Amino acid sequence: MNRIIRKVAVLGSGVMGSRIACHFANIGCEVLLLDIVPREQNEEEKKKNIAITDSRFKNRLVNDALKFAITSNPSPLYSKSFASKIVKGNFDDDMAKIADADWIIEVVIERLDIKKKVFEQVEKYRKLGTIISSNTSGIPIHSMLEERSEDFQAHFCGTHFFNPPRYLPLLEIIPTQKTNQEILDFLLEFGSKNLGKKTVLCKDTPAFIANRVGVFAIMSLFHAVQEMDLTVEEVDKLTGPVLGRPKSATFRTCDVVGLDTLVHVANGLKENCPNDEEKALFELPKYISEMVDKQWLGSKTGQGFYKKVKGDDGQSEILVLDLKTLEYRKQVKAKFATLEMTKAVDDLKARTKMLLQGQDKAGEFYRKLFGSLFAYVSNRIPEISDELYKIDDALKAGFGWELGPFETWDIIGLEAGLELITKSGRKPADWLAQMQTSGIKSFYEFTDGKRQYYSIPDKKMQAIAGAEDILLLDAFREKNTVWKNADSTLIHIGDGILNLEFHTKMNTIGAGVIEGINKSIDLAEKEYKGLVISNNGQNFSAGANVGMIFMMAAEQEYDELNFAVKTFQDTMMRLRYSNIPVVVAPHNMALGGGCEMSMHADKVVAHAELYMGLVEFGVGVIPGGGGSKEFAKRLSDELKEGDIRINRMRERFLTIGQAKVSTSAHEAFELGYLRKGIDEVVISREYHLALAKSACLSLSEAGYIAPKKEKNVFVLGQEGLGIVYVGANSMVSGNYMSEHDQLISEKLGFVICGGDLSENSLVSEQYLLDLERKAFVELCMQRKSLERMESLVKYGKILRN
Repeated sequence: MNRIIRKVAVLGSGVMGSRIACHFANIGCEVLLLDIVPREQNEEEKKKNIAITDSRFKNRLVNDALKFAITSNPSPLYSKSFASKIVKGNFDDDMAKIADADWIIEVVIERLDIKKKVFEQVEKYRKLGTIISSNTSGIPIHSMLEERSEDFQAHFCGTHFFNPPRYLPLLEIIPTQKTNQEILDFLLEFGSKNLGKKTVLCKDTPAFIANRVGVFAIMSLFHAVQEMDLTVEEVDKLTGPVLGRPKSATFRTCDVVGLDTLVHVANGLKENCPNDEEKALFELPKYISEMVDKQWLGSKTGQGFYKKVKGDDGQSEILVLDLKTLEYRKQVKAKFATLEMTKAVDDLKARTKMLLQGQDKAGEFYRKLFGSLFAYVSNRIPEISDELYKIDDALKAGFGWELGPFETWDIIGLEAGLELITKSGRKPADWLAQMQTSGIKSFYEFTDGKRQYYSIPDKKMQAIAGAEDILLLDAFREKNTVWKNADSTLIHIGDGILNLEFHTKMNTIGAGVIEGINKSIDLAEKEYKGLVISNNGQNFSAGANVGMIFMMAAEQEYDELNFAVKTFQDTMMRLRYSNIPVVVAPHNMALGGGCEMSMHADKVVAHAELYMGLVEFGVGVIPGGGGSKEFAKRLSDELKEGDIRINRMRERFLTIGQAKVSTSAHEAFELGYLRKGIDEVVISREYHLALAKSACLSLSEAGYIAPKKEKNVFVLGQEGLGIVYVGANSMVSGNYMSEHDQLISEKLGFVICGGDLSENSLVSEQYLLDLERKAFVELCMQRKSLERMESLVKYGKILRN
């Protein structure tokens, strides 16, 4: 069946329902969002004489819920305009409209009796063949099917989105024995390619996969805190970014999620998993029970493991809970020799290995942590999953771990992991002995550019099902590296397409990356069809290496700085005018130079989660790698289309002048960083590289011809400059801007308007680049700019530490 999802009905508009509705709107679906009718009028409705028959009363809950979701930060929508795709209603008046839906998702309160009542109504109106699913996080899926029709049962399953749905990529698909295989296959693919999710097929077991293992890991830590006499700060330091996990680590995460939510899942596991060998760990430690009794549940109640207070000086301060006394105190910086030793190690796999070898309390903690985790996940197979990679996928996508348990185990080796299990006093699963006997010593390997995993039933390595179209740089790097230096690696990813990745601190762009770009183009023009620039880092690029610029500027090395900026500009122009197509595939942060690189590509294939912007103004300079020039050029193209030129110029000027950063790839189009009709958005990070490669190959096979350098860029000259100067002067007069910001504004305006030209003129790109470079270097030499750059360099060091 060629199934297409155009219309989605979401039943329940709470925190999850409203945000699930928003995410379907993000991908272009029409959404019907319904909720119950309020029981009675509120005071405002009584004052305004709004009758209970009025739609404003009947739809109050759904209206308020969606409004709250849309105005929340971070936003559940890629663009606020997407809210127009969501139609609101109520169960009493609008349930019949679900007959038009291709997928109906139930997201009401976690009570089986209420869910059954909703499904009874759904059964009346749903058309045959429509997918129906429940977003439950713990109620057994099969228990919802009593008295439901055969067609309903065949098209029903659990779909567990993680909150917030836009940002957390995990989508657990939980079938019953009655679910059609066609429905499962469709949802697994649609969830991945269309919703941008890591779809994981789960068994109908308590808490499914991610929460079963994730909550075990948290409960294990709750007990380890007492056993090892650790503080809240120490645990959060040990279980955060140093381990490839979110900054919120353990206790801050509990505060955000809510301790009551965590306790609810833990209690459910204790009750429903009587044969779990670790069921004792799901018993709540005394301090957790007391916190629940006191309603210290985290952010929702104003205090949890952390508490924000105002000091005598009026300044806010975050206190931390002493788990022994249950009193709040000032935070104490956590220090461990093992962590100090790994500070300079950027590679997570190498760092993890060092952490487990530590000889202090931190090393002991990590060995205890992973010994219990390795034992637990090995014993959950085949209970919660038949395939080990699904456990890794679920933990990475649902809890933000960069490495799953089995991936971490591979770092230290099978034998070392088994030793950790034994020393922790636990028993590994029997299938591990069979794996040893077969001579296989790792859970994963790369073969012919594809990732394979150890299949326990087959006792051999197997390709991961459904991953045939996914390209992984890790799979190509060992055998297909064409060239590399300390900062970048050039890899042949097949079909004549090269990929350049960089691996500096935050993927900043310095001399090594610039060399890599030029070398990539040299080789591609000689022997290959095209070049993709993408990487596996947490961010595409945080921009140019500010530390390098600061050092040259501080030493007043004008010529050296001018040469470095010209080299950057020339490299960006090579991207634009090389004889092979260049596709840039940015994700997450693409700031400053990373944005400029994207703006000079033949095509940008952007991941939907894209935070792109020219942010140099905040450092005291203007974009100097072609960004200012490119905005002038794009403004010229818009003015040729007959737009109102002063208004359009003001918009483009403010985008740079206010250092605006997109909150999604769709917003990057609105800000002018991406080009409509040329660049495109990809919602799936998994398929990102494959689609970027396909775009590059298509450009090549269509007979790519390098564009000519633009010599007729329309600029406004003094007409535009007058607007810039008057505006900047009035901002200073009103104390909205400093005199230094005024100088930066005037320099930026000078470039975008093409200089002090007496009339509208046509100029070349090189002319604009020369203006841009001169303004950039002159601003770098200003004391105020140097102070801002120094602050940013210091802040960067703090972040890395």
